Amino acid sequence: MSPPIAPPGWSRWLVPPAALSVHLSIGQAYAWSVFKPPLESALGLSGTQSALPFQLGIVMLGLSAAFGGTLVERNGPRWAMTVALVCFSSGFLLSALGAATEQYWLIVLGYGFVGGIGLGIGYISPVSTLIKWFPDRPGMATGIAIMGFGGGALIASPWSARMLDSFGSDSDGIALAFLVHGLTYALFMTLGVLLVRVPATATPATTAPVAGGAARPASTGPQVSANQALRTPQFWCLWIVLCMNVTAGIGILEKAAPMITDFFADTATPVSVTAAAGFVALLSAANMAGRIGWSSASDLIGRKNIYRVYLGAGAVMYGLIAVFGDSSKPLFVLCALVILSFYGGGFATVPAYLKDLFGTYQVGAIHGRLLTAWSTAGVLGPLIVNWIADHQEEAGKSGASLYGTSFLIMIGLLAVGFVANELVRPVHPRHHHAPGRHEARPAPKEAADVPRQQPESA
Repeated sequence: MSPPIAPPGWSRWLVPPAALSVHLSIGQAYAWSVFKPPLESALGLSGTQSALPFQLGIVMLGLSAAFGGTLVERNGPRWAMTVALVCFSSGFLLSALGAATEQYWLIVLGYGFVGGIGLGIGYISPVSTLIKWFPDRPGMATGIAIMGFGGGALIASPWSARMLDSFGSDSDGIALAFLVHGLTYALFMTLGVLLVRVPATATPATTAPVAGGAARPASTGPQVSANQALRTPQFWCLWIVLCMNVTAGIGILEKAAPMITDFFADTATPVSVTAAAGFVALLSAANMAGRIGWSSASDLIGRKNIYRVYLGAGAVMYGLIAVFGDSSKPLFVLCALVILSFYGGGFATVPAYLKDLFGTYQVGAIHGRLLTAWSTAGVLGPLIVNWIADHQEEAGKSGASLYGTSFLIMIGLLAVGFVANELVRPVHPRHHHAPGRHEARPAPKEAADVPRQQPESA
């Protein structure tokens, strides 16, 4: 499948809706916590076990993005969106079969492994294309699309809860809900496949279109290949930054519904199942708003400064929840919303951070490799929260005391991320990509791209 080239007069503002149709669909992953209590009840699972499909899905997201990033750059966004559609929808269909037959391993395989591949390829599918269409506002452009991934649960959480109410919370009802999800998302993602286009006048390191269709320089800074980026300390500092920020946010997000229920279970105003699902939807809204709001702000104040806010203020929010959260429901909700806005903002800002440091030459492939940090965090965050909560419950504790230790760990991880962000410096010129110069044995595909860029940039 060859990349679809935009015809003359094509508006670049049609590309973000194409990206949104995919990201709003795969963003359903953030509503997984709605399925946790029914699965635990129907199949006799622990909190740690019911988190496995989500954890594996995030692991596969990072791995498929890392290994598939170069393929996405080569084959274009339409190919990537098609692969994402097939994998993500098939994952739901396999999960439906697993729920219907009460074979939990099929749910883990379908939602986690197969669906996780769809998450990864779908997540990176529009990023490089958006940066090429919007070289003047990369933070805003990637924020518009990536906010869809954060906002997917805003739709999916109440929708899934209503389906479980209608179909039932037993294994058959869960299976039917999975089936409806898979078919509906397949149709919605098809819109993105049909609509997406790549700019006709742009190459990764030379020119990019502006609103009127004319070309302008995409980057005047360094251009670093994906293989060379892995050899720089900047890449690994950003890897730590992303991993720590994601771990802190995903620890709340994955267990959001049962967490708020546990926090206020012993109070005069316990949280109902419906209210807990509403809390998940609110977190999704904050996640989505942070992706467009904070990433756009990074265009004004800089990427490093915005990550100082994410990591520093995020640690303060966790501290407030740990100390005062169980005494004030509004404070708990407000701090959680701020943490999730930083979580979403971190995802949306990192492609622009990578573009600033490494240029646009292979930014999509570099972004894919960086998302292995998400894979690590996808295991680390839920594991910390669920494992500690399960053991505290076995020790006879309840309510907010189930999570106090977890929150202190999150504060420490955010501090580590803050230090890593402070260590980020401009990339040394020895890592820059230079046409005609063999830099650290570039891959054949990278070397082949160099002669084609020379006449275009002359």
